[in-house]
Amino acid sequence: MMFTPTKLEGCFIIEPKIIKDDRGYFMESFNENNFQKGIGKHIHFVQDNQSFSAKGVLRGLHYQTGEHAQAKLVRVLQGEVLDIAVDIRPDSITYGHYVSVVLSAENQTQLFIPRGFAHGFLVLSDTAIFFYKCDNFYNKESEGGLMYNDPTLNIDWKFPTSELLISEKDQFLPTLENAKKAW
Repeated sequence: MMFTPTKLEGCFIIEPKIIKDDRGYFMESFNENNFQKGIGKHIHFVQDNQSFSAKGVLRGLHYQTGEHAQAKLVRVLQGEVLDIAVDIRPDSITYGHYVSVVLSAENQTQLFIPRGFAHGFLVLSDTAIFFYKCDNFYNKESEGGLMYNDPTLNIDWKFPTSELLISEKDQFLPTLENAKKAW
């Protein structure tokens, strides 16, 4: 696996070694020892989540606060998404900055998102199955979120706004300035 740091400290793009032949392919999607060596940190994942969504579905930007904050390792099992991670660590030099990466079943790329980040994704293909590991259990009372179109974040979703499918809850999330603090 190749681990490439992004412009946001602690956030990595991970590309697996894919072995292809006329029968298909084989790849190692996760190896705890290689993962920890690659990101330079000990992370123990405790929960896996999976979602299925149609084209234009935007999920996010979500995070967990305080002791329930979560690091995530995200990937796409079917289809293609634009994945976004926003640094919401108040003392970070990249606070309020984001990174975006196209994750797909074809490229098998993964994104590691450390604690202190908001996360969201937009489905670019007809449908997508999105899978992610979390290093902490979900806690409803610790939910936080940011408005997908917060003008201070200025995220380029690379998709027509009129075609976005957003849950009612996500349509009314606050801006970064007014959001629940992550710490």
